[in-house]
Amino acid sequence: MNSDIYPTIVQILVDKFHLDASRIRPDAALEELGLDSLTLMEFVFAIEDQFHLRIPEDRLDPREGGITLAHMSDVIRDFLAETGTPKPSTP
Repeated sequence: MNSDIYPTIVQILVDKFHLDASRIRPDAALEELGLDSLTLMEFVFAIEDQFHLRIPEDRLDPREGGITLAHMSDVIRDFLAETGTPKPSTP
């Protein structure tokens, strides 16, 4: 898991979605965090905006069950590497 990406994801969850940081861990599935389907989509959009990318649904579909924050970090890391997009600084 990329050390720059995961903390950024956590910060978005805390700042924009008002989640308690103590509940957020790499192996937490998105649905375990209490985000409903609409909020999950908003979360993905916030992630994409933060990292200046658009992740195709075949790579990361928040409607799929069991997607963890670690998996999300890995998908973002791989996508950034493939596209050559620089990582943004932590929000």
